[in-house]
Amino acid sequence: MAENLFHATTIVAVYDNGKGAIGGDGQVTFGQGTIIKHGAKKVRRLHSGRVIAGFAGAAADAFTLFEKFEEHLSAHRGHLVRAAVELAKEWRTDRVLRRLEALLVAMDSGGVLLISGTGDVIEPDDGVVAVGSGGPYALAAARALKRSTDLEPAEIVERSLLIAAEICVYTNDRLTIETLQ
Repeated sequence: MAENLFHATTIVAVYDNGKGAIGGDGQVTFGQGTIIKHGAKKVRRLHSGRVIAGFAGAAADAFTLFEKFEEHLSAHRGHLVRAAVELAKEWRTDRVLRRLEALLVAMDSGGVLLISGTGDVIEPDDGVVAVGSGGPYALAAARALKRSTDLEPAEIVERSLLIAAEICVYTNDRLTIETLQ
């Protein structure tokens, strides 16, 4: 399939001084705008709950990447950056994995990362990252809220996703938010 017919993901993460949250909307859209699911869970806990990860992209691809990431987390005793680098290397070089179309956002008590199949492992300067079709809207909202309020990361994530849902037709307001303290 040359184009990805499934859309509708907004994932946003906010990290601040050892606390953080990742949230995602629940909408899955097929083709040019048919909503086929409202309550998809795109955020999950990994490595005995010490890591939170969310995905944007093809669901089957993301679940494969979650499994691979969990393997790397176990192999590297939960060290987020090391596991992310190893996942990105494998994702980029493996003949099967490199065809997977997804982005991962992962967080532990030490920070947040964006992980891609092109070998990117990026730690945002401000602790805020967002991906997916509504990602730019959620990113702008989260950055503004983080800079101008004293809200906790989970509340910033929630408000940012709700703002994205007001703007992006591929984002809804059925949210899943996981937090780290």
